[in-house]
Amino acid sequence: MTLKLQTAIAVVLTMSTALADEPTPISYPDHSNLLVVRDAAGGEKPVTNKAEWAERVAHIRANMQLAMGSLPDNSRRVPLNVEIVAEEKTEKYLRRKVKFTPEPDDRVPAWILIPSDIPQDGKRPAMLCLHQTTGIGKDEPAGLGGLKNLHYAHELAERGFVCIVPDYPSFGEYPYDFKKQGAHYASGSMKAIWNNIRAVDLLQTLPQVDKSHIGVIGHSLGGHNALFTAVFDERLQAVVTSCGFTPFHDYYQGKLAGWTSDRYMPRIREVYNNNPDQVPFDFYEVLGALAPRGLLSNSPIDDNNFDINGVKKAFQKAADVYSLWNATSQLKLLTPDASHDFPEAERQKAYEWLTEQLK
Repeated sequence: MTLKLQTAIAVVLTMSTALADEPTPISYPDHSNLLVVRDAAGGEKPVTNKAEWAERVAHIRANMQLAMGSLPDNSRRVPLNVEIVAEEKTEKYLRRKVKFTPEPDDRVPAWILIPSDIPQDGKRPAMLCLHQTTGIGKDEPAGLGGLKNLHYAHELAERGFVCIVPDYPSFGEYPYDFKKQGAHYASGSMKAIWNNIRAVDLLQTLPQVDKSHIGVIGHSLGGHNALFTAVFDERLQAVVTSCGFTPFHDYYQGKLAGWTSDRYMPRIREVYNNNPDQVPFDFYEVLGALAPRGLLSNSPIDDNNFDINGVKKAFQKAADVYSLWNATSQLKLLTPDASHDFPEAERQKAYEWLTEQLK
């Protein structure tokens, strides 16, 4: 059956993600030097206040789009046409399988988890929950298979959060040909960002959701997908990234082939020669662009994908930006003695942190 949410959808269709038109991209030779802003002639001035940082953020978004392709405009924001596929009651929440339309000629499968103890007319904070690289896609965060340490949507729903868990294109129940269906995208990363933005639109149609208290969480693929989405969608007020990033020079000593499949950013290979010196953005800037929103990273010291030393450098640079808001306490870095994992203790700390951030 089709869920009729015409009034709410009409509101969503007129919404903005709070982003202005992006400027012409401007090159930054040192992506770690955050407190400067450049002009088209290459002149630099220091960033000393929030308005000047906003100018730099506009450049960061524009440069990310050089590697990822353009963020779709609102002409792609068609009615969501939510279809309920199945429902199941668990001990503490309703698990609802849905499909929704992120743009013309596409349908995204997703789980929506709605806590059972929400009173009539009650509102709860909500989470966009993004899965790792796994064949079962959305089922893993929803607690339906895979690794128990990655059942974060299930655990958050049991804590009272409304959660949406979409399949990343080509995983789970979402077959996707990036060269055919996705030919109008330059990257799988941007396609996923757009789907995630539409998933936030869907969350905001749900009567149980406090629209101003929405966060995002993800591990590995979901970890950097969470960061990327939050840069382009300012409705996401708290970000948890687990094993999700390290600066490009610190990723396998600068060997970037892992970022260049159709699911990610082929331009890193085709345009930027797998060279971290040529890629037009880096994770220093991604973290800084989130300021002053809450950001927590679970970054194990033995993660063989995302080097902890690079993570620490990026956090140090991001703190320079957060200091403009006197908000360095909004940055939280967890460094467990673990490999590429989201251990129990760190998950519980992340959930407690989210409860405080989104209260």
